[in-house]
Amino acid sequence: MRNLIFLLCLIPFVMQGQDTKVILPGVEEKKEVKKEPSEFAKKFKREFKFSTFYVAYNGNNSISDVTTYSVTDGLSTTRTSTPYDYSAVFGVRKIQRFGYEPNIQNRFKNGTENSFSDAATIGSKSKGFEYLFEWDFRRQQGKTFLSQDHFLRYIGDWYVVKVEYLQDQLADINYFEASQRYRHKFNRKFSVNAGFVQRISEPYGFDPLADWILQTGDIHFTNLAINEMGYSVDFSDIDNYQYLDPNGNVVATSTEVWEAVVIPQVLSDYVARERELLPSKLEYSMVIGFDYYKYTKDFWLHSWANVLPYHIKSDKQYSYHTYNGGNWIDYSGGLIFGYRFTKSLGIFTEGKYHKYWNRSWYDFSMGINFIIL
Repeated sequence: MRNLIFLLCLIPFVMQGQDTKVILPGVEEKKEVKKEPSEFAKKFKREFKFSTFYVAYNGNNSISDVTTYSVTDGLSTTRTSTPYDYSAVFGVRKIQRFGYEPNIQNRFKNGTENSFSDAATIGSKSKGFEYLFEWDFRRQQGKTFLSQDHFLRYIGDWYVVKVEYLQDQLADINYFEASQRYRHKFNRKFSVNAGFVQRISEPYGFDPLADWILQTGDIHFTNLAINEMGYSVDFSDIDNYQYLDPNGNVVATSTEVWEAVVIPQVLSDYVARERELLPSKLEYSMVIGFDYYKYTKDFWLHSWANVLPYHIKSDKQYSYHTYNGGNWIDYSGGLIFGYRFTKSLGIFTEGKYHKYWNRSWYDFSMGINFIIL
């Protein structure tokens, strides 16, 4: 017991001794010099401060199983199952939220949020860099899709510069866009912009089947299947034709099945193959637009629009001017509106719309909320 009491009494002196520095006579104490971070490191940290890195996996059941009945050789059933739907999302973003957007500081980001304001030309941040890099892999009703949206935007006092890459396999759209715009602010709510846009994309408007269309308007699909896709027809039995795929497998034994089942897939595969072989094209266009934003606790309105009224004509073979027969107008826009009539009743409308090269893709949401107090 005496030894235990002695050790307990000794502990405070030992702990104090660990923090005590012993300086010998005639020996100068060395001071630790803290190295200052470089200017690049400071700027790098400043730009990534408040960024959100996120990875999420979401899933749910797909459509119910389908039972198919057949009476060809007696009653038989075939059950077709569809795998569950899922989405795998990962990315990084630094976009200052608008007043009407919920504060997600205390919530996890799961990738299912639909932030319509990301498509706006001008962000909530008055000046500086904003960016978004997001990949979304998903499966819906047994089909897989990839969506990507990456952009880097700098907002200045009188100009806006932005580069963006967008891929949406659901809408079958894929392009790279860079824009440089002069911005004129009438007040804190409303501004207009004008400038130039450069876009790189596949030759939208090109029809790989155009060369196969006959004067009657029909298409010589059997010749296409044989000459381009490697299919063949066995005429050895005049009463029983056999249609074979490139591997020699019989895919149809009648003209009806050949035309109704096989040919649609042949045409789809041919168009997809020809589109992949085409080179990307570069387009130069003019752009004008506006942004409006007003927010109060009970009312908010955020709208923006961009119009590309003129495109520089190119002599290249796959220019969209060739397929469109001249110039055309591309445009995009968005609207976010909310109003609280009372503490209990409110309405909202949100949406965005794009139309490039006569291809449209959009999202929208609207509704009424009533809270019983």
